Amino acid sequence: MTTVRQRRGGRVTEGAEDQPSEEKNVKSDGDVLSDHTGGKLWNILSITLGGIVAIGVGLLTSFYVATLHENDLWFSNIKEVEREISFRTECGLYYSYYKQMIQAASIQQGLHGLVYDNKTESVRTINILERMNVYQEVFLSILYRILPIQQYLEPVYFYIYTLFGLQAVYVFALYVTSWLLSGTWLSGLLAACWYITNRIDTTRVEFTIPLRENWALPFFAVQIAAITYLLRTHLQPAQERLTLLAVFIATFLFSLTWQFNQFMMLIQALALFILDCFDMLPTAKVTWLYIIQISGLLLVCVLQFFNSMILGSLLISFNASVLIARTIQKNLKKGNLFNRLGKLILHVLLVSSLTLLVNKFIKKSLNLESDEHIFKFLKAKFGFGSTRDFDANLYLCEEAFGLLPLNTFSRLSDTLLFYVYIFSLFPLTVAALIVAFRNLSGSNQVQEKAEYTITLKPDAAYNLIHTVLFGCLALSTMRMKYLWTSHMCVFASFGLCSTEVWRLILKCVHLYTSQRTQMIKYSIPIITLLYISYKFWPGIMDELSELREFYDPDTVELMNWIKSNTPNTAVFAGSMQLLAGVKLCTGRTLTNHPHYEDKHLRERTKQIYQIYAKRSPEDVYRILQSFGTDYVILEDSICYERRHSRGCRLRDLLDTANGHIMDGLGESEPDLKPSLYPRFCAVTFL
Repeated sequence: MTTVRQRRGGRVTEGAEDQPSEEKNVKSDGDVLSDHTGGKLWNILSITLGGIVAIGVGLLTSFYVATLHENDLWFSNIKEVEREISFRTECGLYYSYYKQMIQAASIQQGLHGLVYDNKTESVRTINILERMNVYQEVFLSILYRILPIQQYLEPVYFYIYTLFGLQAVYVFALYVTSWLLSGTWLSGLLAACWYITNRIDTTRVEFTIPLRENWALPFFAVQIAAITYLLRTHLQPAQERLTLLAVFIATFLFSLTWQFNQFMMLIQALALFILDCFDMLPTAKVTWLYIIQISGLLLVCVLQFFNSMILGSLLISFNASVLIARTIQKNLKKGNLFNRLGKLILHVLLVSSLTLLVNKFIKKSLNLESDEHIFKFLKAKFGFGSTRDFDANLYLCEEAFGLLPLNTFSRLSDTLLFYVYIFSLFPLTVAALIVAFRNLSGSNQVQEKAEYTITLKPDAAYNLIHTVLFGCLALSTMRMKYLWTSHMCVFASFGLCSTEVWRLILKCVHLYTSQRTQMIKYSIPIITLLYISYKFWPGIMDELSELREFYDPDTVELMNWIKSNTPNTAVFAGSMQLLAGVKLCTGRTLTNHPHYEDKHLRERTKQIYQIYAKRSPEDVYRILQSFGTDYVILEDSICYERRHSRGCRLRDLLDTANGHIMDGLGESEPDLKPSLYPRFCAVTFL
């Protein structure tokens, strides 16, 4: 509070004559206390209202996707076998373990059946809890058994409602992250609206419910929100400890529910590494985040019976290498520009070399090959030589693992999301480059530097590099777009509602005033919300009123025939996708399945798929017998496939891997030869 005292001398200076009188210029203590109390009360009301809106929007999103699922399949009216068939491919495999736990005589027997499973892969006993991320199914099944809800809620509804409920958590976390970044819950509301109106590109939960990413991404969003809060300045020690605990819990749950967690967190660790190198994040907090990632992943490794894919992950090797390199290079952030650039280059080389050495040492020591197919795929995808490897080509030929289609951007632009995203990304990227350069050069222009740092606080810097790196991932692999588009909603809404972003833009065009910034900060988001509501509300209402019904009589007939005409111990061979449904609907034993993160399973699948290759009946019979096969399911949609072009049909991949010339017109590699035998499936269908 400003105070004025009477001068001792009677002489009044010229400057003093221009000052307003004390009565006009100074507030009483009571007025100041009143203003302070009013401001505090307003903040409490704003936070309360914002929290209520966040919970409301999350619940509405959950209800929205649940209604879409019901309307699309008429799920409440179809038979149980049809409900189970609707869980396509690997979704059916994961749900089968939930069903298995529910139907077990006791929880102990159910767990024993998962740990010593001999029905998922014939003539082989595997530990499902070690091989797959199905602890969520185990937890839900136990919860369903102990809660008094069996008379009121079927197991399948308990399962899908849990997944739809997690969507509320997902949207709530996105809302909070945007709110934390911008300082206004209006930004969170805009992020949630964009998530809903861009549903086709932000989630696929309503038609792939049990998919691992639908379990994991809500926890990933919670983790990002917690990291955003952690990176705020002036946190109290107790707040920091609680936030670190929240980050750890979210990281652990994310890692536990998705087998690809290590690759997503590796990108996250790379973002932290880049920002730390340019001195844009507090080093102590970055160190804690590295440790949390490692400890969370190792805890999951213990729960998954020391899963080899986790132990050999690049994330553990990278984080450990960064921490080791730091102890070697202690004065990394001291010196002039060229000195620091030299140290930085050396640091990057040291971390990269250590990562490769540590990872290679772990894999050699433990003889790990679980994820080699991923690196073969990446090598072929980015043009480091062509390959005839069946597993790599199986991924390369799937549209989901191709480049992000351009029509994605037209859909995102219809809601203004992509335009606002680019509008927010450009000034913040420029600010980041300026801050990074000045941090490296150790500029003494403190005032000018502070002007830019205010538009790029640590939490904003982290979310900037996060969206850039995951954007690159989405552009290269379409299936990973859901990691980017949901965060795009957060980042775009933050940019539109951020005082710092508007201040930077207005200063660049010499139009900055505090009042103008505040007016723009609130008016443009409100106008955007009104536009989105006006344009997309009728479409959402039409979508909710559109009624369809599940219809797949051929598959239903197949499952009913298997249950009625084959013994419970029968072993079935066929495509990975269909066999997952066979296990769920009939409980029969499989030769192979869609969970592809195991070398022996990949080799087994390639062998089983010889039923679609040009092999002699004797060879095919010998292969099937080696896996104890009793029945083979041949699909004409695979044998005579037309969905993919020549070279990407499953039969073409098998022919190439076997050294045979592919069917149809077109060039073939010179060393490929005609097969001595016709295609096995084609002869069988005849």
